[in-house]
Amino acid sequence: MFSPEGPSLRELAVQALSSVERGYDLLAPKFDHTPFRTPDAVLDAVQSALRRTGPFDAGLDLCCGTGAGVGVLAEVCRERVVGVDFSAGMLDMARERVRPAGPSVSFVRADARALPFGPAFDLVVSFGAFGHFLPRELPGLFAQVRAVLRPGGCFAFPLVAPPRPGSLGYWMLLAFDLVMRVRNALWRPPFVMYYRAFRFGDVRRELARAGFRVELHALPEFGRRPDGSPRVRLVMARLPDQPAVPSGRDAVGSP
Repeated sequence: MFSPEGPSLRELAVQALSSVERGYDLLAPKFDHTPFRTPDAVLDAVQSALRRTGPFDAGLDLCCGTGAGVGVLAEVCRERVVGVDFSAGMLDMARERVRPAGPSVSFVRADARALPFGPAFDLVVSFGAFGHFLPRELPGLFAQVRAVLRPGGCFAFPLVAPPRPGSLGYWMLLAFDLVMRVRNALWRPPFVMYYRAFRFGDVRRELARAGFRVELHALPEFGRRPDGSPRVRLVMARLPDQPAVPSGRDAVGSP
């Protein structure tokens, strides 16, 4: 699972016993040599799909890590790309490694639950970060995404089909989440990373509540499962082209 350049078991153990922020600061120099980095095949497939729906002017990579998704945005955005993450170590690696020749690229340290931007972006993407958010945090997270998007903007992220119940992958993810729950019950600070907590039914409902219209696009590069369903989809949550107009008493500013 890890290349020779990746972290040792001791380094992973130290990371796992740290906070999320400190853990990623420690892992940052070797993160791209771990299976936690989004595979290039997924990045390339998302880039191809976004090319078909773009172009976009300004893009934001939410929880950008070492900047793999920033490279995708640089290929589909014409003017500006921003990567945001709360790990200073990950951002240092991103600044060092991501040097696209296209639009202006910058990196900002911030928490995804309190983004320091106004409605300045046409596209927000995120790759592999949602396991760090508890289900109860999704409404606030999606509200933040909506707040930084312009009217008609799009929030896009890949979604891998969950493993079938009883399969090896199913039991591996279940075991990982169980270990994390035990760890967080016994150790502080917590390290939030749950692979099975990001359930599409809940996600779709919360996106709709935040004002998004949700579209699903199969990524054909990954084929289909035996039942015909796509192995990987691109979720594209869109905002209306114009802000909602208040009605009734609110329209005239009544309390």
